[in-house]
Amino acid sequence: MTFSVRGLAVAQGIAIGRAVLIASSRIDVAHYFIEASDVEAEIARMGAGRDAVIDELGRLQHSVSQMSRKEAPHELAAMLDVHLMLLQDEMLSDGVNHWITDRLYNAEWALTTQLELISRQFDDMEDAYLRERKADLEQVVERILRHMQGVVSPIVDSAKRTKRESKQRNGQQDLLLDDTIDVPLILVAHDLSPADMMQFKQSVFAGFVTDVGGKTSHTAIVARSMNIPAVVGARAASTLMRQDDWVIIDGDAGVVIVDPSPIILAEYGFKQRQGELERGRLARLRNTPAVTMDGEKIELLANIEQPDDAVAALKAGAVGVGLFRSEFLFMSRDGKGLSRLPNEEEQFQAYKRAVDGMQGLPVTIRTVDIGADKPLDRQDRLEKAQDTQLNPALGLRAIRWSLVDPGMFLTQLRAILRASSFGQIKLLIPMLCAVGEIRQTLALIQQAKTELDAQGVAYGDVKIGAMIEIPAAALMLPTFLKYFDFLSIGTNDLIQYTLAIDRADEAVAHMYDPLHPAVLHLIANTIRQSRLQGKDVSVCGEMAGDVGLTRLLLGMGLRCFSMHPAQILTVKQQILRTDTSKLQDWVQQVLTSENPAEFV
Repeated sequence: MTFSVRGLAVAQGIAIGRAVLIASSRIDVAHYFIEASDVEAEIARMGAGRDAVIDELGRLQHSVSQMSRKEAPHELAAMLDVHLMLLQDEMLSDGVNHWITDRLYNAEWALTTQLELISRQFDDMEDAYLRERKADLEQVVERILRHMQGVVSPIVDSAKRTKRESKQRNGQQDLLLDDTIDVPLILVAHDLSPADMMQFKQSVFAGFVTDVGGKTSHTAIVARSMNIPAVVGARAASTLMRQDDWVIIDGDAGVVIVDPSPIILAEYGFKQRQGELERGRLARLRNTPAVTMDGEKIELLANIEQPDDAVAALKAGAVGVGLFRSEFLFMSRDGKGLSRLPNEEEQFQAYKRAVDGMQGLPVTIRTVDIGADKPLDRQDRLEKAQDTQLNPALGLRAIRWSLVDPGMFLTQLRAILRASSFGQIKLLIPMLCAVGEIRQTLALIQQAKTELDAQGVAYGDVKIGAMIEIPAAALMLPTFLKYFDFLSIGTNDLIQYTLAIDRADEAVAHMYDPLHPAVLHLIANTIRQSRLQGKDVSVCGEMAGDVGLTRLLLGMGLRCFSMHPAQILTVKQQILRTDTSKLQDWVQQVLTSENPAEFV
């Protein structure tokens, strides 16, 4: 019987194949007290399991380094780095040792107890991407438990079994797909780890479906980078489907169709072929300038998380980096605990690598966006674990956090300034909302320059910009335009704060609306005032990469978009087809409507 399951569309395209079901990776854990004489043995047993996983991921890293970027994009290697970092973090190992030594828990019980303690901190994180790193921690712990209990990942074996069984069939649906010899496979799981994704790639899955995850989960990020159709957050998908069911993934609509009829299969087979032709056509636009039909030149920039992401940005045809999220240098470092911040030299080398990778094109680096809800100091984390965050989204984060730790902030500023002598760098400050913060920030930037001058260290002419992501900032634009060279609209947070909607809270996430009249007025006014003052303005949130909103933003006067590299060519195609001179009446109709979605 045909039925469908809805989730989040995170990677576009159509995939059709047989379901390979991987049960939830949760492992039953025995809970018992040990004798004091067994403490050292239990600690050693846990350590052996951790070392085995470190060795396993190290081998996977080596495999990734031997592959081409197409086979294993940087996002996959970066996620493996995150898992290795978590494995070697002192908070995990010290916490487990504490439960074993002081409470006499067996190793598995101690490990899962510490997992729960750290997980509470991830739950309090405001940033969606960092909050979803909780899944990475869970997967790391589960891999340790598997090694301790002698259980291996079933993904590859399941894939081989399903492919072998499917090859033996020659039914009507197989004939419709013209694929009775080499049957495509769809992976269906509760969740997938980066290491699982390596096996996923090696096993030639055509797409995947997960019960959990969001648009910024690691599975979504890797899927987008590989251009693999995927739907995440499909709730009970793995329990509703049966092994070897025919499955269609509609990555455009976020729908999974199970046991489709021959007519539906034929329809989606046609859509799949059309999609492949469209991707081929889009690839030819890579070197085509982004110019509208009426001659307006548009800048298409890339959002990146790591220096090596510059390669993907150039490959997609980006003319620069509009947002380098520097906090990932603080959170994802090989072999170093979360409690250790990158020093000035480490940061300088990372920023320089990004500049070199962009081959002379501009790179906009946002200062670290992290805070009390995402504490980096180990002792702070232990203390925060005991507290309940009343509203972490409104707490000490981004520039607020940097200003209360000027030593850390000055270190980052010096590193960015030093890198600017090797190429075009712009400095972007997040979450400003008051003139006092602006003046304090600019004073610290000047102090960093003075310190470099005293050392005889060179730096370039760095333009300084501010993010408009708080309604207060959007309502005091004359002040921001007075102090800054450019503005960047962070639509994700601007929508969240304007509508008082936590976009990660499933109970209200459906109310997160980029087309809300209040949101559109704030964006349109920011673009209009910036252009009147002759200041550059860009949009770097999810709205920039949403092709359904491209014409609206162009009509508002936006001429600079920054997005994930995978979205650039689709947006460029829409730009090439748009005549901005004919959009004004329509845009005014949208902006004056009580329900703009009716017109977009």
